[in-house]
Amino acid sequence: MRVGLVVDSACDLPHSFIKENDIYILPITARFDGHTVVDDHDPEKTRSFFESGLLDKGHLAETEAYSADQIRRLFLDEIVTQYDFAFLETVTRSRSLIYQNAWEAMTGVMAEYRQQRKMAGREGPFSMRVVDSGTLFAGQGLLAAHTIHLIKQGIPKNELRQRVESFVNDIHLCVLPRDIYYIRQRARRRGDNSVSGVVAFLGKALNITPLIWGRGHIGGPVMKSRNFEAVVERTFDYACRRIKAGLLSPYVCVSCGFPEEQIEALPGLDKLRDTCERHGVELLITQMGITSSVYLGPGGLMLALAAPPHEFDD
Repeated sequence: MRVGLVVDSACDLPHSFIKENDIYILPITARFDGHTVVDDHDPEKTRSFFESGLLDKGHLAETEAYSADQIRRLFLDEIVTQYDFAFLETVTRSRSLIYQNAWEAMTGVMAEYRQQRKMAGREGPFSMRVVDSGTLFAGQGLLAAHTIHLIKQGIPKNELRQRVESFVNDIHLCVLPRDIYYIRQRARRRGDNSVSGVVAFLGKALNITPLIWGRGHIGGPVMKSRNFEAVVERTFDYACRRIKAGLLSPYVCVSCGFPEEQIEALPGLDKLRDTCERHGVELLITQMGITSSVYLGPGGLMLALAAPPHEFDD
């Protein structure tokens, strides 16, 4: 049985990992300030976007996910002829319509796939599973990486589906936004008033970076500092502790909203790399995609890992 994986472009993973593992990307389109940017995880396009300065106006962006019909066509044209079973993993449904669109598309795919497979000379049925990752960006990347890990083990389909869906509950996420005011402006355009004006103003005026931690996309601040590097180092220390205690997946995902050369200078990164290497964990570091950068704002950082229930300071 050949198993495929499709994700939307909110999923942050290194481009090399995506290509090596034949992961399909559903692009997300962002429109703002007279510009249209299609995020398909092309590294050159992503690099140009960061260099253009457009991200400073990202809070004005209107994002558009693949429609149900576009998803249906992708599956019929490229997925059902190559695979016998496929996952479509989406950003948490509370932040995008893509999960709903994927469910609508699945009805059409299952009604029409037989003719496509017959024309391609493939025998047997096709099936697919839409999975709400329950998380964002680096967290979604971790789910995709772990799914590939399970696929390579040749696990039977029903067990594979169950293990992927249960893994969603094990993902822990650290989010470090550099500009709380940006987050508030972005949220207000989407009808979310959860970030108050006073908090946003103080965050910007005092240059405060919070460390937001939790499971999935639900979390709260566990640290605040005027020193971004101190918050990054605390985040990496947390990851090292969890790695030593034992993870539920052999991956840690980190995505950064700044140029690649700045990533290498992050405090504590060498320690995190060394800890991963000594414990057989693969560290997947990438520059944030366009979609996640638009949502989180310039200069942010995210880290995701899978572990049993715990507190941040355990």
